[in-house]
Amino acid sequence: MISAELGRPLEDYIAELLKRGGCGSKSGVSRGGGCLIQDRESQLAALDAMVEKGMADVAAGEGQLAADVFDRLERRYRAKVNDEG
Repeated sequence: MISAELGRPLEDYIAELLKRGGCGSKSGVSRGGGCLIQDRESQLAALDAMVEKGMADVAAGEGQLAADVFDRLERRYRAKVNDEG
């Protein structure tokens, strides 16, 4: 069993969630919060892996200059606006 002091603002928020029916119980709120943190940690790990791969690609001389990518995107979206207009 886990017990924690959350502080008045968070306790009040959880009480309001329970009152509105947003969660079934304090345990549900705790499980939901734990799942959100776990998801965030997984997303951050995936982002870190993508950054590492990007850095390795740059070090290997692969990749594109940001200015070239931005120019290509600008042309694409200008063409899209002109087609719709």
